Amino acid sequence: MSEKKFPLTKARLEKLVERYPTPFYVYDEQGIRENARRIQSAFSVFPSYTEHFAVKALPNPFILKILADEGFGADCSSYPELLLAEMSGIKREAIMLTSNETPAREYLKARELGAVINLDDFTHIEYLEKTAGLPETISCRYNPGPLKEGNAIIGKPEEAKYGFTREQLVEGYRLLKKKGVKHFGLHTMVASNELSLDYHLETGRLLFELAVEIKNRAGIGIEFVNLGGGLGIPYRPEQEAVSWEALAAGLKKLYDEILLPAGLGGMALHTEYGRPVTGPYGWLVARAIHKKEIYRNYIGLDASMADLMRPALYGAYHHITVPGKENAPLTETCDVVGSLCENNDKFAVQRKLPKIDVGDGGDFVVIHDAGAHGRAMGFNYNGKLRCGELLLRPDGSLVQIRRAETVDDYLGTLDVWALREFDAHFSGRL
Repeated sequence: MSEKKFPLTKARLEKLVERYPTPFYVYDEQGIRENARRIQSAFSVFPSYTEHFAVKALPNPFILKILADEGFGADCSSYPELLLAEMSGIKREAIMLTSNETPAREYLKARELGAVINLDDFTHIEYLEKTAGLPETISCRYNPGPLKEGNAIIGKPEEAKYGFTREQLVEGYRLLKKKGVKHFGLHTMVASNELSLDYHLETGRLLFELAVEIKNRAGIGIEFVNLGGGLGIPYRPEQEAVSWEALAAGLKKLYDEILLPAGLGGMALHTEYGRPVTGPYGWLVARAIHKKEIYRNYIGLDASMADLMRPALYGAYHHITVPGKENAPLTETCDVVGSLCENNDKFAVQRKLPKIDVGDGGDFVVIHDAGAHGRAMGFNYNGKLRCGELLLRPDGSLVQIRRAETVDDYLGTLDVWALREFDAHFSGRL
């Protein structure tokens, strides 16, 4: 069982909204730091270990600085994410660029930063060489196709657009070595939000065995294996989290069985976890403002799927609690919804909850496990403005680490001069 707690009381929230109106995200710095330390401790059994936090999960430099302080690097998938890593003081090989259909400027920025480039396709060898030049260290992403099952979120590997086939991979390493690359990594990413320990251990086995095959076939000693991310978190209270210690111990056993006899015992282990690092330590806080009773009962929030789209996109479950009513009986069955003009704008469907008061001064509604792929996936459809982010510091204070968007932000990308000329053109015709 996973306990679903929120660190702020209803009284604290009432004071907080005087300065920061709902909706907003809250992240727990102490929880994130303690979790980061558990990860580092568990994986210390390897000769060398680097966790490149998946920036896409929570792209905020305040969070990245916290993780960098705990010894983490960054996994980036775009030019702005590379900038965020740079802004956060993460340096050189601690940054990894894992992208696909990559434009030249992203490769150029990665080369400027000294980041490790994780190539997604055989043709990108020539493209990288022409646009940014080949670095001394390169990683390549493997797509195992039908040899490995995906899961519901990421899909089947053979249907995915990512990575090299096995034969392309061997040939790619040969070509890279011929072109002067000296250091090589191996990467895969075949699942998302997967809670099966065995699944992740099998991914480790897959890559360790492939590293041995590459050594035998291409004469190349892989220096690090990146297991990717994809580790799930227990969104539902009845689910159990994967133990960091059990995962690291299981991988180390495979490492010793497969790599040591092949003379690859010095190989480093890398990961790019995002969700299990910050996910359980973030919450979306909203206010219940409407109740609708038709064929179903609905509780309407001042947040929408523009703030948290996972339930609408994947049918994902997020636990919901009502501060001050944590122990109240679950007497109401309702859909918890936002205000977008889309019927899938729902945070919960037919969820049992306590009686919720709505309107001015209505109950707060807390959506749990929103510390990854939450605010990061926000958007502006219907002209909705994305909410802000607050950080709960270890001393109990709260600091705003991203303000809520304003109408000026929303209109700020318009070319006002062109609009005036446009207006003048039509005025002249009247």
